[in-house]
Amino acid sequence: NRQNNHENEFVSESAALRVRKIAILHAEDLLPWQRLNVAAFTISGVAATPSAVGEAYRDASGYEYLPMFNEPVLVFGASADEMKRTAGRARSRGVAFSVFTQDLFSTFNDEDNRGAVAAVETDALDIVGMAFRTDRSVADKILKGLKLLK
Repeated sequence: NRQNNHENEFVSESAALRVRKIAILHAEDLLPWQRLNVAAFTISGVAATPSAVGEAYRDASGYEYLPMFNEPVLVFGASADEMKRTAGRARSRGVAFSVFTQDLFSTFNDEDNRGAVAAVETDALDIVGMAFRTDRSVADKILKGLKLLK
């Protein structure tokens, strides 16, 4: 524990130093354009979570740019079995994640995307991509055994 200098109360070190991680996973056998597509769509779900994005950027001339994530983003490749295992680990720990299934390569709008996922039972989803944001220690357990893309 450490003392909070502002209010003279104690806060736990873990609460004061909460470190998160953002992870993107995609199937190893996807084509390059599919990998980029999966990453773009799944990470948009993470961006929608509270406090995931930092402040806007501004150059020396005063032009403002969109904000970006304020935490590291790590990208992993996974086999079909690893993807199922990783999704199961996230679910069992209550970690919300965005999901991209093989069927979504055949749809062209958000409504059809959601319909394609809704039509399949959880255990039968053919997940080819996912992304999440959680505490680093939890993320490490979910991602155990996966390798970063090079």
